[in-house]
Amino acid sequence: MNLAILYYVYDPMCSWCWAFRPTWLALQSQLKAALPELKVEYRLGGLAPDTDEPMPSEMQTFLQQTWQKIRQQVGTEFNFDFWLQCQPRRSTYPACRAVLIAREYGLEEDMLLAIQKAYYLQARNPSDETTLVELAEALGLNPALFTKALRSEQTHANLISEVNRTRHLPLQGFPSLVLLVNGQLYEIAIDYTDPQTSYQQISKIVAG
Repeated sequence: MNLAILYYVYDPMCSWCWAFRPTWLALQSQLKAALPELKVEYRLGGLAPDTDEPMPSEMQTFLQQTWQKIRQQVGTEFNFDFWLQCQPRRSTYPACRAVLIAREYGLEEDMLLAIQKAYYLQARNPSDETTLVELAEALGLNPALFTKALRSEQTHANLISEVNRTRHLPLQGFPSLVLLVNGQLYEIAIDYTDPQTSYQQISKIVAG
């Protein structure tokens, strides 16, 4: 088999990434069984930088419409109470930093799922530090150490570095799948309800 890495590019507060989750899990299972040497790497894309400003009403309306669209097209579950109970901000970098910290403990995927459930099902705001610390503690991380890391300049620098590297990949927004084989990058097509679309393309490229 050729040397190959599959990059999964995402943002923990990207609603289309939440929609893709079941198909992504199914795709990973297929790939693990058929191509066990294929390495999968998660890469943060960084959807929206830090801000304390409330989300503009036009953006709130747009995102609620996006949730509705995804629910209709894919069947993904959303809790619209978020828009009534929380103060939305267009800021996903805090959640991205939380995932980076969790990655150091081997808990990236666990933190990602925790953030997605909090945001989309539990009407909790992952733009807020308090939410992220509660999620980290639930995963068994030390809340004081996690808070310190979440606020650190080094963690933020690590995020910016990853986002900059990720944006050099051929992306179609979030989520994106990019396959690296022998130094060449390939955009992988995504079907939100069928893993076969991506699987067949990946298998063909890897087989050479």
